[in-house]
Amino acid sequence: MALALGDPSGGLRARRRRPTEPSGDPERDIARIAADARALLAEAGVAPGELAGIGLSAPGPIDPATRRIQGPPNLPGWLDVPAPDLLAEALGRPVHLENDANAAALAEWRFGAGRGARDLAYVTLSSGVGGGLVLGGRLHRGAGWNAGEIGHVPVEWEGARCACGLRGCLEAYVGGLAWTRRLRGLATAAGRVAQLAGGPERVLPEHVVAAAREGDAFALQELDRWNGYVARGLVSLAGTVAPEVIVLGTIATAAGEELCLEPVRLAVRAHLWPGLAREVRIVAAALGDRLPDYAGLCVALEGLEAASSLRT
Repeated sequence: MALALGDPSGGLRARRRRPTEPSGDPERDIARIAADARALLAEAGVAPGELAGIGLSAPGPIDPATRRIQGPPNLPGWLDVPAPDLLAEALGRPVHLENDANAAALAEWRFGAGRGARDLAYVTLSSGVGGGLVLGGRLHRGAGWNAGEIGHVPVEWEGARCACGLRGCLEAYVGGLAWTRRLRGLATAAGRVAQLAGGPERVLPEHVVAAAREGDAFALQELDRWNGYVARGLVSLAGTVAPEVIVLGTIATAAGEELCLEPVRLAVRAHLWPGLAREVRIVAAALGDRLPDYAGLCVALEGLEAASSLRT
């Protein structure tokens, strides 16, 4: 759980982190979030009434019509929860809601690697795979706020089973949880990846990246496979949306230029129409551990700007 106090220019005046620790009771969880927010404001010497608005970046699915959170896998008990209304009641200020992938796309577009671009695609390569789109200088949510869900674009028609129930999804090949399951089944106790992890049963993608930096053959092979599947997903994304910039987060950012970004660029260029390939830049996310802070801030700014445009 990340909380931050910021201003429209991107200045962060205060930050706070804690484990999410959902209780199973959403009203209780939101009351705790509100208490954290009050404590953060008190530390910064700001009264709740001084806030222009509050941005809530939350995992989906979200019902866009009712602004209710509809049962995210990592928030047990959060089924049909009017989180913005509950938080607004607790803090006395308007609350604007966005799914976390869209919020991250806004953050990298306003304050990060996509600053200055009119068309941006953000792809998070974390435990799962998600994405968000900014097109023509505006967030593009699509039907049901599902635009940018590249994680469930098929890269193998009858491939590995995905957590969503379909087969062959990009997430089933490059999502951190799926890749971890694969690695733990392949790694041997004698291998360098397992040695870095402290045993095959403890292997994570970060150990593959570390071993690849040492030149380990197994790690390099696995990273090459991972990069290849990432590139497949990005070719579909670039060919459909044609963004100026594609921002890659999390695992890709940690792996860096030599092990990930440049191999992915080369693979995308090799399989994308040349005229388009010259136009699309693929870059690492720039905000690092501040991304959740800026995501919430950007949700608030987006909501306030939308409300202002309606009034005018």
